[in-house]
Amino acid sequence: MYSENEIKRIYWASRRGMLELDLMLVPFMENCFRSLPVEKQHHYVALMECEDTQIFQWLLGTESPEDPDLLGIVNDIKAFARQPKT
Repeated sequence: MYSENEIKRIYWASRRGMLELDLMLVPFMENCFRSLPVEKQHHYVALMECEDTQIFQWLLGTESPEDPDLLGIVNDIKAFARQPKT
């Protein structure tokens, strides 16, 4: 479990400065991160350590991560982004 300070740090790491990434990562962080199992939270933190261009390609679907843990969290983010917004 992450402390509030760690969650704030992860939130700021989610703000990548690339609009396309920010529009997917920030809402996922705000709406889903706290309810993820701890293992998936670790996978999200590992994703934040990847290069922006790599994350963008994964979220766009032009490439897929080889690491199954990263693939899982990328798929979770993409599924959340596809949900209708109310």
